Amino acid sequence: MLVDILTIFPDFFRGPLDYGILRRAREVGLVEIRVHDLRDFTRDKHRTVDDRPFGGGEGMVLKPEPIFECIEKLNVAPRAERIDGKRKESVVLLSAQGRKLDQGLAQELAALERVALICGRYEGVDERVSEHLSDREISIGDYVLSGGELGAAVILDTVTRLIPGAVGNEASTRQESFTAHARVAKDADAAEGKSEGPSSTCTSGGLLDYPHYTRPAEFRGMAVPEVLVNGNHDEIRRWRRRTALEKTLRNRPDLLDLGALSDEDKKLLAQITGKN
Repeated sequence: MLVDILTIFPDFFRGPLDYGILRRAREVGLVEIRVHDLRDFTRDKHRTVDDRPFGGGEGMVLKPEPIFECIEKLNVAPRAERIDGKRKESVVLLSAQGRKLDQGLAQELAALERVALICGRYEGVDERVSEHLSDREISIGDYVLSGGELGAAVILDTVTRLIPGAVGNEASTRQESFTAHARVAKDADAAEGKSEGPSSTCTSGGLLDYPHYTRPAEFRGMAVPEVLVNGNHDEIRRWRRRTALEKTLRNRPDLLDLGALSDEDKKLLAQITGKN
């Protein structure tokens, strides 16, 4: 995958790109990330990238010229071809008004061959960038950031780890929280008589992850739950599923879609909530 980042703070990305999965994915050629300084696409001596908006108002708005000229120089596919799917490319505007990033959207982006991320700034970006240049807007949450650089870094990490080969154990990305297809894949494997063994006795199926423990078995009087050390994989699976349901009910009840829960899940949930 090729990723182009358009920003007025190119040095910001020296840190995020040099560690962990992003660094490894770049080193082995799974993803190429190029950072472009929008000031290089200005024409005045002050290298102006922003201006006050027409009609008045507080703050400054990023001008359209540097953004359009940068995208055009990069030879990104025309907007119409990106929208209708003829080209597996996307120009993304990081915006508070955009679609909220979730695992499903990350998977959509990971399936593309090229992504350009436009880092908004100040009070926003000239609307012509959204209407005529980008093909999607993305927000990483319902809060306000000073600019899109942090959002771009989040998208980079979330998407890169979904590229085959980026994570050492690819099965782990299929059983994480918010990975809705995890239960489907697990059920399909079960129907074919496949077994993943004790390390995968419970996939998230869109729930929050179950608790994890490691050595020592007792730390400062706090012991690991007995069920995890008794070697009974069926009991471990049930415990993990129940604790995942409990944590989701406590922290993110909005994720509990009863239509997606198995009969066993519903029974466990009824026990947790004390309902019959």
